[in-house]
Amino acid sequence: MHTPEKLLLENKAWSSEITQKNPEFFTALAAEQKPDFLWIGCSDSRVPAETVVNARPGEIFVHRNIANQVITTDFNCLSVLQYAIEVLKVKHVIVCGHYGCGGVKAALQPQRSNLVITNKWLLHIKDIYRLHQDELESIDPAKKLNRFIELNIVEQVYRLAHTSIIQSAWQKGHHPSIHGWVYGLEDGLISELIKLDHNTQIHPIYRYID
Repeated sequence: MHTPEKLLLENKAWSSEITQKNPEFFTALAAEQKPDFLWIGCSDSRVPAETVVNARPGEIFVHRNIANQVITTDFNCLSVLQYAIEVLKVKHVIVCGHYGCGGVKAALQPQRSNLVITNKWLLHIKDIYRLHQDELESIDPAKKLNRFIELNIVEQVYRLAHTSIIQSAWQKGHHPSIHGWVYGLEDGLISELIKLDHNTQIHPIYRYID
């Protein structure tokens, strides 16, 4: 698949196949969306959200960026989160990273002067390394990247729980759970690393009081 024209042809074939199986599919899909899941994933082309969990259109609300980050000054991510929680009323928020993540790997390297904007994004991952430096520098170097990837996912889950959006929903009786998943490129399997819900005790320094 090397040209935009090929993508358009594949789209027509896909649409035709779906319509033949279910003539009302697109009519129903156009009427509204009621996804149960918000997926915050990596932009890596090898980890398409719907494909890896065999989901159909309309089942997952998706936000993707380099290394599946939840950054509290990123209005793009926060607006997606707010809409998913307050309007769509999703039941689950999933942060899904993957082994072999190029963004996390790049964060382990010195900064490159020609990637000024990317450097700013990767700084957030470097902060996670600093937070877990003792553990990461004490393990087998061959396992270091994968463990860093896992820790990055876990930290994004906690960042979600620290937002006013999630805490407000929990306080008001809407109880979305937050999941940290990691996807294996080599076998296509997903493992859950962490799960938080409305019973989670938020550290006082991150807690909203109203």
